[in-house]
Amino acid sequence: MNIKQSILVRVRIAFLCVVAFAICVAAKIGHIQVVEGPQWEKMSEKINFDYRKIKATRGNIYSDNGSLLATSLPFYKVAIDPRLAKDEIFKKGVDSLAMLLSRHFKDRSEKEYKEMLKDARATGKQYLILNRKQINYQVKKEMMTWPIFREGRYRGGVIFDKIDVRYRPFSNLSRRTVGFVNEDGKGAGLEYSFNTSLGGQDGEALFQKIAGGSWMPVFDGKNIKAIDGLDIQTTIDINLQDVAETSLYNAMKAHNADEGTVVVMEVKTGHIKAISNLSADGQGGFQEEFNHAVGGSFEPGSTFKLVTMMALLEDTNIELSDTINTHQGEYMFYKRKVTDHEEGGYGRVTIKRSFEVSSNIAMAKLIDKHFGTKPSKFLDYVDKLHLSKPLGLQITGESYPKITRPKDKNWSGISLPWMAYGYGFEISPLHTLAVYNAIANDGKMIKPIFVTSIQQADNVKQEFETETLNSKICSGKTLNQLKLLLESVVENGTAKNLKNSYYRIAGKTGTAQILKDGRYEKRYITSFVGYFPAHAPKYSAIVLIKNPRGIYQYGNSVAGPVFKDIADNIYSRDINLHSAMEKAKTQEPGVFPTMRAGKQEELTMLANELGVSNHASTEEEWIKTNKNGNAIVWKKNPVVKDHVPDVVGMTFRDAIFVLEKNGLRVSYEGKGRVAAQSLSPGTRISKGAKIYLRLS
Repeated sequence: MNIKQSILVRVRIAFLCVVAFAICVAAKIGHIQVVEGPQWEKMSEKINFDYRKIKATRGNIYSDNGSLLATSLPFYKVAIDPRLAKDEIFKKGVDSLAMLLSRHFKDRSEKEYKEMLKDARATGKQYLILNRKQINYQVKKEMMTWPIFREGRYRGGVIFDKIDVRYRPFSNLSRRTVGFVNEDGKGAGLEYSFNTSLGGQDGEALFQKIAGGSWMPVFDGKNIKAIDGLDIQTTIDINLQDVAETSLYNAMKAHNADEGTVVVMEVKTGHIKAISNLSADGQGGFQEEFNHAVGGSFEPGSTFKLVTMMALLEDTNIELSDTINTHQGEYMFYKRKVTDHEEGGYGRVTIKRSFEVSSNIAMAKLIDKHFGTKPSKFLDYVDKLHLSKPLGLQITGESYPKITRPKDKNWSGISLPWMAYGYGFEISPLHTLAVYNAIANDGKMIKPIFVTSIQQADNVKQEFETETLNSKICSGKTLNQLKLLLESVVENGTAKNLKNSYYRIAGKTGTAQILKDGRYEKRYITSFVGYFPAHAPKYSAIVLIKNPRGIYQYGNSVAGPVFKDIADNIYSRDINLHSAMEKAKTQEPGVFPTMRAGKQEELTMLANELGVSNHASTEEEWIKTNKNGNAIVWKKNPVVKDHVPDVVGMTFRDAIFVLEKNGLRVSYEGKGRVAAQSLSPGTRISKGAKIYLRLS
């Protein structure tokens, strides 16, 4: 016999003893007849006790600034033990109590409530539920002032049975990510993923089953107290979440789309600052019914071309200035036709331009040429980027990527060319975002994170730090070229409608046809993924909208504007993203003319002509400047043979001279001084290498 059973037996025996004693006394004085034998056993079986679960109060879910995303609010079921109030109190207060109950619940008349209370008292009923409707804490406080109720639990008999109800202060904001847990223990989102911490530990208490099938608590020293759940601190920014959801909803509405998702991530930390998932409800509205960003699998389309270019730049000797023939917009691969969006095609273009205009033919031809005989080598890059397995997120329900490999039955000659531009396999939107975030994060790939800590009040029980998936996804040279490509898509390519004069966006459009029953339909999954500001990325984001209807069917016109709307809003709110205002061009005391890098002889002469004190700490021919008080100090900036020089800060004329002297081919965009260069200073120069400069 276990402890619970032992306690139950003792309680039952004690209760029966009291009843037996009362019966014996009553029988002795002639009030009742003693019941013995089987009849007594039958009566005792009706006295039913059991230990029942006492639910723990569930922990809270907080946003990144401490705002409540989900909490448990106390509600109450109102009952009464009508036997406990003294006759004087009951008779004096029953009319008023019946009137107040009738006015509040509006389900019975005053007369009906009065009769119900009097009948229950007359029959000795111990537990009468007055109404099945639950009341909140404020109503409970008011009811405690009512006649009879104001006497309390033991003198008035009022019973307020507490029931915790989950409440989201921001209503449906981030509804699917916050999630839920059903009575059967099933659920979704953070509520389900962190259920063990949030749920706490339920307690147990002794109850007695009474007439009508209700259970009444019996106070017992062996009751186990419930332990309340812990709180979780998420990464969600409520303001960004609101912006993201609104932008996505407006686009879904405008394009009458089927599904959509948007995720905004902090570049350095991997913190998910906003995530919204919408599905059409069939009645003109949209609901968060499924987390497409986490559990969805989609052919990525042209956004995957970034992976294709990374593999090509890492594994071959191609240059972005090399040209490739994309023909008239159609090209046959193994009896299957690959087409480009532009009617009539792009003809012969540079590799850089083919990426800007998102040529499927160019990507397919390059991959087939360089990896056609070694497709597993290309898939090694896919594996390296964690695109072939789940990311291991904190939130459950993550989809498993569907990657076709050469040993699979459905692999054919067209499989690799298709993969080059994002067809023939499926990954989640978060997989794609993680890759682009790695480019923004100087090659460091990190896992997206939703929860930073588990807490009990202010006491942190567990912290979750940013986890690195790959410390360096590619070489520095390749990384610089990929950054340049992503910026050029917005500056000169398919996403130039997102270009603005305040900050730069880097990213890639995607438009993939929807596969149904083995055939591609004229319906599309549109997407845009990238980061901003391009020169110093702080946020990365992905927008994906499925099956837009109407004249706009492509990533730049459907998903791209949502990305820009979110980015514009973030830029307007975050003063740290703004560049400093340009100083007045007029000369002021102590303000130097712009001299950042160049030839020491020329800069020295210029400084002397302008009356600026300058000092040389080196005799190198090429130098950089360093301000020291009201003077300039020249620092060495050596130009080493067969190594990439540092030309940032130089005039375009000086940069061209130095780079071409070292055997580099130069291309550029913008005007002014060199703001960025595609090849890292100090790296060895390969024969015929080309460098891209961004001037500003």
